[in-house]
Amino acid sequence: MTVICFGDSNTYGYDPRGYFGGRYDADSRWVDILATETGWIISNIGQNGREIPSAAPAFPADTDLLIVMLGTNDLLQGRSPEQAAERLERFLSGIPLDRSKILLIAPPPVTLGAWVPSAKLIDDSRTFARLCRVLAERMGIRFADAGKWDIPLAYDGVHFTEQGHKAFAAGLLEELK
Repeated sequence: MTVICFGDSNTYGYDPRGYFGGRYDADSRWVDILATETGWIISNIGQNGREIPSAAPAFPADTDLLIVMLGTNDLLQGRSPEQAAERLERFLSGIPLDRSKILLIAPPPVTLGAWVPSAKLIDDSRTFARLCRVLAERMGIRFADAGKWDIPLAYDGVHFTEQGHKAFAAGLLEELK
């Protein structure tokens, strides 16, 4: 299977522990764990700081599965959950792949930390996850809620720890069965 993972820093595998922020080793990134466990050909198109794009890039037509997890950066930049969900709908609507080949993952809720100073952001991230579920149902695409996978987050309240990546990979593998 050919899989593309399109997301932000948690897809990229950003390691928030270093001053300049590095990247976790491959054996600690959920995308690479998924590739190892399944034998699939997986492209990691995660990018630090990525907000929901206004238009979808050209994904290869032979993509068997497109995994999309976005929205946290939109909330961190001050968008409401509703605004982020509207952006996400426009983005997903522009993807020319068959809807059965798209898996939308709602990011796990953020927690209080260096990047998350208020309970409002936590509430917004939970609301966004609910809106993602509704959007996926309306659009007829697959959906998973990473908030159900007990993902440990780093001191910043946003990024997965190494254990968080492993928990995410385990949750996703279960979802894909």
